[in-house]
Amino acid sequence: MVEKRYKKPSVKTGLTMPNSVQNRIDYKNVLLLRKFITIEGKILPRRLTSLTAKQHRAISKAIKNARMMGLLPFVNKDA
Repeated sequence: MVEKRYKKPSVKTGLTMPNSVQNRIDYKNVLLLRKFITIEGKILPRRLTSLTAKQHRAISKAIKNARMMGLLPFVNKDA
């Protein structure tokens, strides 16, 4: 007998961005960028944030720029 595997339900955080913010994705906007990283400092994937591919590329590029400028941590050692 073959057992069926249980598929975990998908969990979406629902972090959608309004169109006004979409045009202003910048590495200096740290409050916006912190919504898209985990406690450990990892960038959240698209399937959890429900962003488009274009938005996700812009967010990840802004997060990487903010890390290089020292505005966001690379890794949170406390977590």
